[in-house]
Amino acid sequence: MMSSHNELFGIQTSQIELFEDVAKPLVDDLIHCKNGLLFTYGVTGSGKTFTMTGSPGEGGLLPRSLDMLFNSIGPLQAKRFVFRTDDKNGMEIQGQVDALLERQKRESNQQSTVPKTPSSKQKPDPEFADMISPEEACKCEGVDEDSCYSVFVSYIEIYNNYIYDLLEEAPIDPIRHKRPGGDTPLRIPELIPPQSKILREDQNHNMYVSGCTEVEVKSTEEAFQVFWRGQKKRRIADTQLNRESSRSHSVFIVKLAQAPLDADGDHILQDKNQVTVSQLCLVDLAGSERTSRTKAEGSRLREAGNINQSLMTLRTCIEVLRENQMCGTNRMVPYRDSKVTHLFKNYFDGEGKVRMVVCVNPKADDYEETMLVMRFAELTQEVEVARPVDRPICSLAAGRRHRNQAFRDELSRRQEERPGGPNNTGDVEEALLDSLPALPACELVDPTDEQILPRLIEVLERRHRIRQMITEQYTRTANTLKSMLQEFDGHLMAKENFIHEQWGKLGEKDKIMFNQKNEMDRLEKKSKMLEYKIDILQKTTNIYEGDKRSLQQELESREQRLQRELSERKRMEARMQGMVSDTKHQWEKECARRVNAKQLEMQNKLWVKDEKLKQLKAIVSESNNKPQRASRETDQPRAPEKRSRSPLPTTGTPIRLHHRRSHSAGGERWVDHKPLSNLDLDTVMQPIIPNAIKVSAASEKALSKCHKYVLTHQELASDGEIQTKLIKGDVFRTRGGGQAVQFTDIETLRQECPTASSRNWTDHLSLCWICLVHWTSELTFTLNCIFFLMSNFLYNCFSRQVMIKT
Repeated sequence: MMSSHNELFGIQTSQIELFEDVAKPLVDDLIHCKNGLLFTYGVTGSGKTFTMTGSPGEGGLLPRSLDMLFNSIGPLQAKRFVFRTDDKNGMEIQGQVDALLERQKRESNQQSTVPKTPSSKQKPDPEFADMISPEEACKCEGVDEDSCYSVFVSYIEIYNNYIYDLLEEAPIDPIRHKRPGGDTPLRIPELIPPQSKILREDQNHNMYVSGCTEVEVKSTEEAFQVFWRGQKKRRIADTQLNRESSRSHSVFIVKLAQAPLDADGDHILQDKNQVTVSQLCLVDLAGSERTSRTKAEGSRLREAGNINQSLMTLRTCIEVLRENQMCGTNRMVPYRDSKVTHLFKNYFDGEGKVRMVVCVNPKADDYEETMLVMRFAELTQEVEVARPVDRPICSLAAGRRHRNQAFRDELSRRQEERPGGPNNTGDVEEALLDSLPALPACELVDPTDEQILPRLIEVLERRHRIRQMITEQYTRTANTLKSMLQEFDGHLMAKENFIHEQWGKLGEKDKIMFNQKNEMDRLEKKSKMLEYKIDILQKTTNIYEGDKRSLQQELESREQRLQRELSERKRMEARMQGMVSDTKHQWEKECARRVNAKQLEMQNKLWVKDEKLKQLKAIVSESNNKPQRASRETDQPRAPEKRSRSPLPTTGTPIRLHHRRSHSAGGERWVDHKPLSNLDLDTVMQPIIPNAIKVSAASEKALSKCHKYVLTHQELASDGEIQTKLIKGDVFRTRGGGQAVQFTDIETLRQECPTASSRNWTDHLSLCWICLVHWTSELTFTLNCIFFLMSNFLYNCFSRQVMIKT
């Protein structure tokens, strides 16, 4: 298999060569306010820990990085406790007084806990003594000398996907383990297991370990002592592949805080916004291993599974980043699947430079795993991390520190060169005498000399006056100094009292902090228990939500089916109501037809009976009024008299048996009554009546001018179509002077679909009843005619017989 990489280092490569190419640029970026991440990756036993830590005389990447850092910022470091962490992944600046109190408190605690030794400086641990030779020491160029620096280190490990603080002090069991003669508990770290830490996100969206111990260090030896103290707590185990196999991922975090000096170059600016914090993470990943080779069981098997799972998550994140950059996709990177990837999420998103050292063991047994490591290393080269944004630079003038130091040196030099400086202690009185005017040169020869004596007296008087003035000024100055000294003594006593009060308050604060720390520990335990319960409840809630969603979907499907059934039922009800209404209407019409037929039949029967009664009445009246003839006239033939024909009975409503096909042939005038609610249909056959008066409501004025009347009526047929009926009638003048309409005919206009089904049985039945009624009426009329003819025949016969007998 062929693979390409940026740099290859063989067996003969020294640690200093590896450091120059890999870690030195990261330390340079750390000093210039940029973050960096360096981790070693490889199979078990490939030399990752040795590459990171090294050995005495051959220091690894970590001690060389610390040495370069302190060599670069050694004289520019701030005093201890000037910078202080704020427990939110940020830094605060304390005043000089607060920092002094913190240092005094720390020294008092060290004196009370650590026994005094003759040597003032503690000897370094032989395990890391002579890690780096002075010849190999290096430093960074271009360090900002107008800033003050402070270094904080922390050391954590990720074991079974839990984060533990390796610098945390051993816990105290206040209940079970006490000294025999006192109440002070013993420190037994094996009794109380360490508490895991959690990851949080600060205001700049950077991930950090909450509650992690951060130690301020001032030298390479002190920083490496802290590292070695945590290294002794790291979890290692003896496996078949390595006698001291790392069972966790270790992360050594170097955090550098820096702040600019003020305009005078003396003190640090008391502005939190001017503080910049950069960090370098040195990660020693646990080696990937196969269970078939290690034969691990129990806890070792669980550790190996968690290690392989975290490394697989790291590989997955790199692959997703590569796919998003090369294919332009926007897949979510699964950083949260592992604590390792979640902690370094900001580095992969562009908040620093990332370097990876792949350690390879040239053994035939590790060939397959080595190939996987090489493929992953080659894959990481295709991922590009965004360049971090440069931090803003302070607007103060550069070179402030050098100018201030040069001014102090020049001032001290001039004070040393001045006569009567602090080293030459002259007599103050002699200096004052020198300031008096000198006596004039005089030689007294004559006691009566009037020139020399007055001149001498004048000089002496002037010297006396000057001496009095100097004495008064000296007295005033002494009094002023005395009052100032008394005032300073008062201020000093007040300061001492204030300091004592502050020490008392500090002791009270310490007690409060100790109680609060205990309370915080209790609350953290309670919080973890609640988080565990919340996880269980969350899982239960997820199960219930899944059931709820499935039931909700089933309910929605049933509701939809129910809605479809209800809509189908409503359609069926509407259709049934339409059919029932149509059937009812048809039956009502049929019943009306039957009633009319019965009425017609009864009228015919009454007419027949009336006719019979009239005929009988006529016969009876003729027989009574007939004159008596003489007997002699009986033999003479006499012509029979014709009987007057009785008038035919008239019915109530005249029936037109025929009608004209065209109404335009005559000269009648029509009233076309169309209600406003009628619809305009697009039928070919449209009723057109010329010379008609069109109205929407019948009126007496329109009827008085016309002879015919037609009403356009629309209704819904049984098949759902609209049918138009033209109801026609004649207009008659009544005896009272009004108008009346007698309906005589109905024309129907409707549309039918040629593919529609045949008519309903009610339509056929209606037609049958109509035919039956017409046939019955015709039959009745025929029978009436026959009865009338028979009546006339019988009457004639009876008349003849009477005449013959007569």
